Amino acid sequence: MSPVHAPRNGAQLGREGIVLAGAGAAIALQVAHRSVAAGVQQHSNFTTDPLGRLLRTLQYIFAIVLPEAQTATDSVTNWVKQAHKPVAGFVDGARYSAADPQTQRWVTATLYWTAEQIRWRIWGEQHPDDAEEIYRSYAVLGTALGMPQDAWPQDRQAFQRYWDQHVSALEVSDSARHIMAELFAAKSAPGWLRAAMPLARFLTAGLLPAQIRTQFDLAWDGGDSQREDLLWRMLRHTYPRLPAGLQHLPARLVVSGLSKQRLGY
Repeated sequence: MSPVHAPRNGAQLGREGIVLAGAGAAIALQVAHRSVAAGVQQHSNFTTDPLGRLLRTLQYIFAIVLPEAQTATDSVTNWVKQAHKPVAGFVDGARYSAADPQTQRWVTATLYWTAEQIRWRIWGEQHPDDAEEIYRSYAVLGTALGMPQDAWPQDRQAFQRYWDQHVSALEVSDSARHIMAELFAAKSAPGWLRAAMPLARFLTAGLLPAQIRTQFDLAWDGGDSQREDLLWRMLRHTYPRLPAGLQHLPARLVVSGLSKQRLGY
């Protein structure tokens, strides 16, 4: 397959609206990490306000990676750092902290991994130099919050070793399962978002590593695999051929809103 306008760097990939299809998988992988789940359970309201939480996450990502949003980078970064300050404590005898570099690395890794899963499904193989450029660009999502630069694996091969090791060690807690169940129920979300949650759940289940999907009690069988393959084949054929204005609409709306609204967490 010949890529059609395939993204060649982190900013280009970040603008692609299709990357949002991986949001549920990124969240599931994050809360599969026990310290992240503890922080979410004790301090976050994203299960009661999923749309607002997604918007604030996108504001941070776009302010960090998109050149057209650089004027908001300092204010957004400071806002997130302030919001993370109280996210620390003990749950079930285990310490958690949003300022922990290992936790920051894991959250950053989930954002890169899910974006790469989507990119590969839509555009397929890419030039190794472009792949490394995209990979390196994702480090800033962690370093902007204080993660040491050398905490990010040196290259994609090192990342794969880090990823495989940490995914194999994940043990999804009851708290994490409850968080995802509440998220997919979307009881406090607008009607249109609740209607979209079955699709979001399906995309999430398909993207997750099999052992993590099983631990989240997300049912999956051969028929689901066939339906997922059909869905991505359809998207692979249609999405890259959409007008750029539609592909990049979510990013454009979020970046435009950065200068028009008061940021909250």
